[in-house]
Amino acid sequence: MTALVTDVTGEIRHANSHHIETFLRTHLFDRPTLVIDTEIVLQNFRALKRGLGRAHIHYAVKANPAPEIVAKLVKAGAHFDAASRGEIELCLSQGAAPRAISFGNTVKRASDIAFAHQVGVTLFAADAEEELDKIAAHAPGAEVYIRLIVEPSGADWPLTRKFGCAQSHAITLMDYAKALGLRAAGLSFHVGSQTRKAEMWAATLDAVAGIWKRANAAGHALDLLNIGGGFPAYYGDHIDDPATYASKVMAQVTQRFGDVPRIMAEPGRGLVAEAGMIAAEVLLVSRKSPDDLHRWVYLDIGKFSGLAETAEEAVRYQFVTARDHERLGPCIVAGPSCDSADVLYEKRMMDLPLGMQAGERVFIRNCGAYTSSYSSIGFNGFPPLDVLVI
Repeated sequence: MTALVTDVTGEIRHANSHHIETFLRTHLFDRPTLVIDTEIVLQNFRALKRGLGRAHIHYAVKANPAPEIVAKLVKAGAHFDAASRGEIELCLSQGAAPRAISFGNTVKRASDIAFAHQVGVTLFAADAEEELDKIAAHAPGAEVYIRLIVEPSGADWPLTRKFGCAQSHAITLMDYAKALGLRAAGLSFHVGSQTRKAEMWAATLDAVAGIWKRANAAGHALDLLNIGGGFPAYYGDHIDDPATYASKVMAQVTQRFGDVPRIMAEPGRGLVAEAGMIAAEVLLVSRKSPDDLHRWVYLDIGKFSGLAETAEEAVRYQFVTARDHERLGPCIVAGPSCDSADVLYEKRMMDLPLGMQAGERVFIRNCGAYTSSYSSIGFNGFPPLDVLVI
C-alpha cells in the first residue's frame, strides 16, 4: 500500500512519489513529459485488492494505456475493462487472458464485437436493444451485463446520461437478451469518477439493489455485479487510503446484495493517477494591463495536450516549482494553444510564486490518469504528451 501521512492541514503526501520527483529534478525534457512509476501502480492495486476482497479488479485501460502498466497488472493477476478493439489488442499483447477482459463500452462497432468474440472475450456490456442485437449476431451465447443510469453521487466528474439505460427499462432488456440467446448475467453502474467519499455510494447502491431483487424475482438468476469505477486519487482534498476506501465500499455492497457470486470493480484513476507526474515549462507570465490584479501563467501543456480534466476546473492538479518557498499569489493558469478555451484555472485561481518567470519548470503531481490518453496528436502543432515509464 502507498504510504500515507496526514498532517493537521489535511495534506497527504505519497511517500513513493518522491522517486518520480527526484527523477524529474535530475533530467531535462524538451516537451511536456509524463513520468510513470509502475511500482506505485502495483502498490495501489494490492491496496485496492485488500479492500475489495473477493471482487475482481478490472483495470479501466482508458485511464492510462501504457503497455508497461498493463503488463505489470497482468503479472499481478488483474482483469481488464476494455472500451475498444485497440484496448483489447493491447491487453492481449501484454499477456492478458481473453476471459479476463470485459468489453465494457456500451457503444461498440459490430466488427469489433465479432473480433472480441473470435479471440475469446465472453463478457460484454449493453444498455439498449440494438446493442444486444449486435452482440447476439456477432458473439452468440455471450454473457452480458446491463448498465444502468444512476443519479449523481456527488462525484467530481459525474458520468450520468450518456451511458446506461433507465432503471425502469433494465428488466425489459434482460428479457430481450434472454430471447436472443444471450445470458443476462448481471448489472453494472458507475457512481462517477473521483467519488471522494465511500459514503457517497450509498444511494446508488440502494437503487441498484432494488433492481437486482426485482430482476431475480422476475426469473433472472443474476450472479454478476459490476460496481464500476469511482475510486479516487489525491488532488488536495482528503481521501481515505485505497484499502480503507475499498473496504468501506465493499461493506455497503455486502450489506445490500449479500453473497453475490461474482463482483467486478473497474478502478482506473485510483490505480494510476498517483503513479504519474508531468514535467512542464512556463512559457509566459503576464498581466493584461499594468494595473491588472492577476497574473496569467501560460504553460507548455494545456487542455488539448493532456490536461483535459481541468474542464470546468473539475480536477485541481497540484503544482510544484523551485520557488515554492517564496511568496505566493493567485494567478490564472492557461495552456499554450490558440484556442481561447484552453484556460485551466480561472474561477478558482492557483497560488503560484510571484517570482515565477518564463523558462522555469513546473511539475504537476498525480497526473497518471487521463492525461496521456486525452492528449491530442499535435493540435496547433504542439507535440503530444510524451510518456516515460521508470
